Amino acid sequence: MIERSDGYLDPSEVAPKNYFAPFREWPNIEKKAIRSAKGRVVDVGCGAGRAAIYLQNVKKLNVLGIDISPLALRVSRKRGLRKTRLLDFANMDFSPDSFDTVIMFGNNFGLFGSKQRTKRLLRKLYTMTSTKALIIGESLNPYETDNPDHLAYQKLNRAKGRMSGQIRIRARYKNYVGVWFDYLLVSPDEMKELCEDTGWEVRRFITSKKDHPLYIGIIGKKKMI
Repeated sequence: MIERSDGYLDPSEVAPKNYFAPFREWPNIEKKAIRSAKGRVVDVGCGAGRAAIYLQNVKKLNVLGIDISPLALRVSRKRGLRKTRLLDFANMDFSPDSFDTVIMFGNNFGLFGSKQRTKRLLRKLYTMTSTKALIIGESLNPYETDNPDHLAYQKLNRAKGRMSGQIRIRARYKNYVGVWFDYLLVSPDEMKELCEDTGWEVRRFITSKKDHPLYIGIIGKKKMI
């Protein structure tokens, strides 16, 4: 169950199963997007390792899975992921030219957290990746909703000077309660705007079925003139 800072609770019967889904059960947009992965890959917020294990075992790529949860990494290792690291995305500090692809599936573009942090971390990723690197970032368009609770939360965000889709959430399961963290849901236009002045640009979008807010941005480095 996901709890938002305003008390809104979102029980999910689908998400846990998705963390372990084999490739054949992935959303079509993820099946299309993963084709762009190449070279040395870092899977940000790898969870149970579904994307990382697929790239490692099927595509034979060199993949590192990072996550803030030691138990998630234990699960991914038990499932066969060879390279993992316990690491907060915000604290990534790899040497230049370490990766060719950054995977952010499962709406993990949201791990950027806020506008200011997105800009800062995109610039960090620019230095840590190769000249033709890609970020494959999945998000939900927060504006494609008519839920009054979501709309009220977005209005409050704007009043506080935040982006509409910036949310503060934590996970709950029975007696277990996670820590609060910031998450950022953006529209495709906002994803483009966030990439400005960071060295990155959105090359294309892969969209879901009509009227579904899920989409993936294929983000590459700007060509230097």
